[in-house]
Amino acid sequence: MKRRTFVPLLTAALLVQGCATLERLVGQSATLGPAKGSLIIVGGGGMPKVIFDRFFEAAGGRDAKIVVVPTAGSDADYDESTSSVKMFKRAGATNVHLLHTHDPKVADSDEFVAVLSDAKAVWFGGGRQWRLADAYLGTKTEVAFHDVLKRCGVIGGSSAGATIQASYLVRGAPEGNHIMMAPGHERGFGYIRNCAIDQHLLARKRENDMLPVIRKHTHLLGIGIDESTALFVRGNTAEVIGKSKVLFYDIALEKTVGEKFYTTLDPGERYDLKTRRKLPAK
Repeated sequence: MKRRTFVPLLTAALLVQGCATLERLVGQSATLGPAKGSLIIVGGGGMPKVIFDRFFEAAGGRDAKIVVVPTAGSDADYDESTSSVKMFKRAGATNVHLLHTHDPKVADSDEFVAVLSDAKAVWFGGGRQWRLADAYLGTKTEVAFHDVLKRCGVIGGSSAGATIQASYLVRGAPEGNHIMMAPGHERGFGYIRNCAIDQHLLARKRENDMLPVIRKHTHLLGIGIDESTALFVRGNTAEVIGKSKVLFYDIALEKTVGEKFYTTLDPGERYDLKTRRKLPAK
């Protein structure tokens, strides 16, 4: 009698343990947006007013403290006349600060990172994303960027400043941005987990460039954003704003519907990052 009771109990226990393990594995590979705060991810090109408006709204208004990071650019030094700072001031921002270094030792200092302590918003400018990674990954500055989100602030960026926001970094090779996967430069800041982000998508005919990435790293969700277009991310919901399209690449689609391995969204449409499904219209 005891043996007959023991076997079902053991089987049930193993099933529970197996389900828990599966849940952990699924959780580790799930694409997830930030637990707090918002992201504005722009595919390069011009910035329509709707993108500025959404950024300011998420930051708390045009008087909110914005920290501009132009480090992706090729210049050694920047000052308040840099294009990203002037861009926000022209758009009506009144409290814009500059943060820049190419030296990770400087980025790891308390003095350098202090300006971020009460920032409501961070903006990463365009250029080459590997410069952002080399300067800030593993430093106090990287931690402080994440803290802006934890305080329910907003992080935005365009072009290189878009790609760096993913956990997997594409086009990260210092040798050239035509290289999609570059050993040693494959880690982004990870504001969206298990994700890779490309930019200038349709303008530069990059629609198919993400396929080798998601074939090799099958857990990744690929996101391709066209110019003058942004993805506004809050939690696991991503909304397209701006002028053009965003493509979401999922290797599971290639297995189920053949050659079409992406889902296309237009402005106003939304996508669930976790379930990898287009959401119904509002």
